Amino acid sequence: MSRIASFVWVALSLAFGALRRNLLRALLTAFGILIGVAAVTIVVALGEGANKAILGRIDSMGNNALLVIPEETAASGAKSGEKMPMLSEADGQALLRESSGIAAVAPVLRSFNQVSWRDANVSTQIMGSTLSFFPVGAWTIGSGTLWPASAENVAEKVCVIGSSVKANLFGDEDPVGHSVRIGRYPFTVVGVLAAKGQGPFGQDQDDVIVMPIATLRAKLAPTRPGAVDRLAIAAKSADGAARVERDVTAILRQRHDLTEGMENDFRVRSQEEFRRTQEQILGVLSALLLAIAAVSLVAGGIGVMNIMLVSVAERTHEIGIRMAIGARESDILLQFLVEAVVLCLAGGAAGALLAAFAVNALGSALGWAMSVSAEALLVALGTSSLLGVGFGFLPARRAARLDPIQALRRE
Repeated sequence: MSRIASFVWVALSLAFGALRRNLLRALLTAFGILIGVAAVTIVVALGEGANKAILGRIDSMGNNALLVIPEETAASGAKSGEKMPMLSEADGQALLRESSGIAAVAPVLRSFNQVSWRDANVSTQIMGSTLSFFPVGAWTIGSGTLWPASAENVAEKVCVIGSSVKANLFGDEDPVGHSVRIGRYPFTVVGVLAAKGQGPFGQDQDDVIVMPIATLRAKLAPTRPGAVDRLAIAAKSADGAARVERDVTAILRQRHDLTEGMENDFRVRSQEEFRRTQEQILGVLSALLLAIAAVSLVAGGIGVMNIMLVSVAERTHEIGIRMAIGARESDILLQFLVEAVVLCLAGGAAGALLAAFAVNALGSALGWAMSVSAEALLVALGTSSLLGVGFGFLPARRAARLDPIQALRRE
């Protein structure tokens, strides 16, 4: 064992000595590995950070949420001259009544209107719903309260506003108790929603005003009685969401008199569907970026092989002397392999350090939870070692197979 340790120590000493003699060349060669390792590590961290951020936004949409929206079919809409299919509050009540896996259903009616207070004026999304809208969508109150249940029965002109609307209209002033004008009517602000931030598609979830659905239908968005734009559903558990989706499809097909062979005039979308779609998109993008980053790593490895071939050519006489005094082919092979590995490890370690700083800076700038894990650092160093062995083997093999006599003749 001591002989092997001594052998490795001699090889390391020779490698460091050779690198010190050509320090600038060694640094420039290691720089290629540095860039490659840093690029790969940063891309992996970016992919993980983006995935966490997107999944967090999807989770902010609600608790085990599903969304039912009308869907134009071959027998509806412009294709036949008939009106688009509609959902109704009665559909939501039937779903809650007939599916044991549903915790709550919120009918939603939407409109876009100008909202003003004093000199401030903004255009925002107005959503009419019931009190069940808030737990289904995982909304919480930041200040004030929700409207009382009685407000839904008498179409009371009250509303809850999102934090972006509050900032645009009221600034630092507390809006609770004040009246805003929406269209031609004054509405009393009873509460401000806690901020959610961006949604999975980049939209501002806080740029919204929510009011009783009866109020929106009576004052701002007249529709036929009971008609809604969508139904927001919360399953009782994440495991039961798939069964709820099947229940919703079966119940609505029956209620809408859709016989076998007819297309659904609605579409059910779940958080899990959003999650799968986003993961697929991010997976493709991450693989593409990783492939591009890997090219720089391979280019760095080719640079190492090129420099090692030059080194062998320059040190042919030295190799001949070592062979003449008893060095074996394996000794020469190990000497140049160790030199290549040391060169790549130095570049890999510097690249990992650069990646750690870059990832922390990017995480702060983007607001993502990003970090370079210990596993990623070990992979970076392991990859550097493999590059040293892989791209250093050909030059080392060439050095080991030199004819000692011919090598000694070289100056």
